[in-house]
Amino acid sequence: MIAYKETKDFTAAELQELFLSVSWLSGNYPKRLEKAINNSDTVISAWDGEQLAGLVNALDDGEMTAYAHYLLINPKYHGMGIGRELVGRLKKKYQGYLYLILIPEDKKNVAFYEQYGFEVIEGGTPMQIKTL
Repeated sequence: MIAYKETKDFTAAELQELFLSVSWLSGNYPKRLEKAINNSDTVISAWDGEQLAGLVNALDDGEMTAYAHYLLINPKYHGMGIGRELVGRLKKKYQGYLYLILIPEDKKNVAFYEQYGFEVIEGGTPMQIKTL
């Protein structure tokens, strides 16, 4: 049974294992990743016993806008509704905000987010400065 927690109590190794399970580059920087997660305003995680199965995090301004940065599920837990549950909990946490924003890393993930009420920002273009 999957348990959900709003906590930042992770080890660098737990985070590294989760992020590398989905081949995310940030998994190669476990100490930096641990610090980044600890500095997030919100982190909701999914646990299978002692195994970190997935997480979502957000950064917010305390009133109007929250940015969901990570949503990832270890592939061995795909299809179990964990992503749906994490997104639902995040939406509930920020229900009084004007905006909950995220940028999917891959266009194939757009349909996943659309089923939970997210919309593509017409005319918008995600931008970044990549320093890794």
